[in-house]
Amino acid sequence: MATFSQLGISKDLIKGLKELDIHTPTEIQEETIPILMQMETDFIGQAQTGTGKTAAFGLPLLSNIDPKLDKIQGLILAPTRELCQQIAKQLFKFTKYTDKIFIESVFGGAQIDEQINRLRRPTHIVVATPGRLVDLLHKEALSLKDVKTVILDEADEMLSMGFKKELNEILDQTPKEKQIWLFSATMSSGVQQIIHTYLSRNAQKVIFKKKSLVNESIEHKYVICDAQQKLQVLLSFLNSQKDNRGLIFCNTKKAAQTLAKQLLSKNIKSDALEGDMKQKERDKVLRAFKNESIQILVATDVAARGIDVRDLSYVVHYQIPQDLEYFIHRAGRTGRAGKQGLSLCLIEDREQKNIRFLEKELKIRMQRIKD
Repeated sequence: MATFSQLGISKDLIKGLKELDIHTPTEIQEETIPILMQMETDFIGQAQTGTGKTAAFGLPLLSNIDPKLDKIQGLILAPTRELCQQIAKQLFKFTKYTDKIFIESVFGGAQIDEQINRLRRPTHIVVATPGRLVDLLHKEALSLKDVKTVILDEADEMLSMGFKKELNEILDQTPKEKQIWLFSATMSSGVQQIIHTYLSRNAQKVIFKKKSLVNESIEHKYVICDAQQKLQVLLSFLNSQKDNRGLIFCNTKKAAQTLAKQLLSKNIKSDALEGDMKQKERDKVLRAFKNESIQILVATDVAARGIDVRDLSYVVHYQIPQDLEYFIHRAGRTGRAGKQGLSLCLIEDREQKNIRFLEKELKIRMQRIKD
């Protein structure tokens, strides 16, 4: 197994990694970093969430930024504000011992004037959601003419959220002489179209297609219960987990809010995270979850992407998702960085066919627990 030093990462960046307790490259980092360090190729990486993608593209990007050049040299596009914040924060931590590299994250749901003011300061890397970046480009708040590297993170999710037009507009405003590094869990027809339109035919490809599309360190279980029994079954499960922390997913914001209140009434430290919340409220809830003043977060699928909280023991699908991709990314919040995790579905009898579908499509075995 290679070390970060052998992969070409500088001592200053390695020092920052060690402080984050990152000592050994993951599989995707080991294969990806040497290719990207050359900065001479378009790149396609297919990997599920929780494999260490941010460091895989972030370390080569940071290594090739010129801190003395006060221009935006790197652009990272991601589907959600949470993922943008997470990427920017992680890159910032990596650079603790390097020459100062300035990173700004811009996303919808926050004051655009504040973001414009921040972009007036020296900025080397911008991490953005496509919609907000287009708004900023229309206001001429930033220029992409000096960008050398564009990274599309979770490209499949950006397209599924309807950002195709914005992605095309952004990529058309970047220089022809640049690298595009595309990362995606799945290679949908939309992702293939972007690859065909914007990436070189000689783009290098690294595919981590394991036996399962979901992380193999996750154990999958399900309980069959009536709708009226669900809360009691959940409470019994949470009781068995004691001080372990986890995420509970609902399909609607109303269901998430109701369940969070029900858990609170049982003296379980919990809160809801859903799409209609204001940015300050979302940040407050996420901060409370990360600093462990909240033990359980009840979320809609808006939170399935971009939340990276260490050592989550389990994910509960209080309502089974309608979309296969949502299941993959929900489950991917646990079992990260080589640790074991549990994904538990609470289903009604009529939903057993969904379990068979998930098993077949994801090549996983789901164990039934008798309630």
